[in-house]
Amino acid sequence: MQGLAVTETITTIAEAEKRFGLSRSQAQDFFTEWHDQLPEINANDCTNLEILWKRYIYHRSGGYLLESTVMLLLVSPLLTVAGLYDPPFRIRAEESVQITVADSEETLQGRIDVLVLSDRLWIIVLESKKTMLSVWSALPQTLAYLMASPNVDVPNFGMLTNGDDIVFVKLENKHYAISRVFAPLTSQSELESACRVLRKIAETVK
Repeated sequence: MQGLAVTETITTIAEAEKRFGLSRSQAQDFFTEWHDQLPEINANDCTNLEILWKRYIYHRSGGYLLESTVMLLLVSPLLTVAGLYDPPFRIRAEESVQITVADSEETLQGRIDVLVLSDRLWIIVLESKKTMLSVWSALPQTLAYLMASPNVDVPNFGMLTNGDDIVFVKLENKHYAISRVFAPLTSQSELESACRVLRKIAETVK
């Protein structure tokens, strides 16, 4: 798969911007889906998210989690509550890719698992074998995935998470923007906010 090969060769945001001619938008009205007029969640959703959050915190307290475990404990239940497993959405899984990030002290290695919903929403789950990788380390690959979408002239979105943090990305007409970091590890309300953003994005891509 050509898109997969691209994600393996692009390791920095600068490389992604150069390869695809991308630029980061600073316009306040470009990526409103992560903060403006977000859908409310009802009491039943709050209860389900509370159970999800407590379950994740319990297992996370035992140490870092593999990406498959993060998918099982956090991502999949979150997508269920957000309604992204229901029509009109269809899911497909991309082949996992390895990720290598060099920092000041060591080279971090891990994996990225990718789910695609309706070709316009990409869910990126990171895992590190040794040290928890930052969600930002997968941003170059996420931009490459979004550029591989068959609908590049309409808004495409990515959700990046390592379990502890969640970041949303929007790409449209070779411009992209990034949300603030949502940190489920710190509080249940952060998970609720991320769920509301997912529902807002779902409304956009339907």
